[in-house]
Amino acid sequence: MDKITAQNYGSVEDYIASLDEQTGKESQVLMEMMQQISGHEPKLLNVGTIGFDTYHYKYDSGREGDSHVIGFYPRKGKITVYLMDGTARYSDLLARLGKHTTTGYCVYIKRLSDVELPILEQIVQQSYHYIKSKSQDGPIDRILWQTEK
Repeated sequence: MDKITAQNYGSVEDYIASLDEQTGKESQVLMEMMQQISGHEPKLLNVGTIGFDTYHYKYDSGREGDSHVIGFYPRKGKITVYLMDGTARYSDLLARLGKHTTTGYCVYIKRLSDVELPILEQIVQQSYHYIKSKSQDGPIDRILWQTEK
C-alpha cells in the first residue's frame, strides 16, 4: 500500500495539464467518477497518484499510516486503477470489464475505450464502500488486498 505523504507535487489540475491530451481526457473521466463515488475532492499523492478520501491502517508489525480509499495513476498508454481491497473480490465483474490486466490491487487499462465504464464504476464503487465499512470502527489492521477474497 502506498503511504500518503504530506508532500504535494503541485495541484491536481497542474498535473493533469502536464499529461498528453488522451491521458488528460481519460483522467478527467476517472476523476469525475471517483469524486462522485467518494464525495471527496481529488488529491495528488506521491509522484502522480490521484486519490480520493483516506483511511487509517495500523498493523501488528507497528506499521501505521493513511492511504487513499480509491485512486488511479495516469500514464501514457497505461492507467492504473487502485482497488485497495484487492482485485480478487471482483473477479466476476473484471471478467466483464473488457481489455485489462491485474495484479494484487491494481487494474491496468491502456485506454478507457477498451473497457466498459459502467462496470469499472461498479467495481470502484463496491471497493470504496467495502473499505469505508471496514474502517469505520477504527484502523484497518491488515493489508486487505492480501487477505480479502
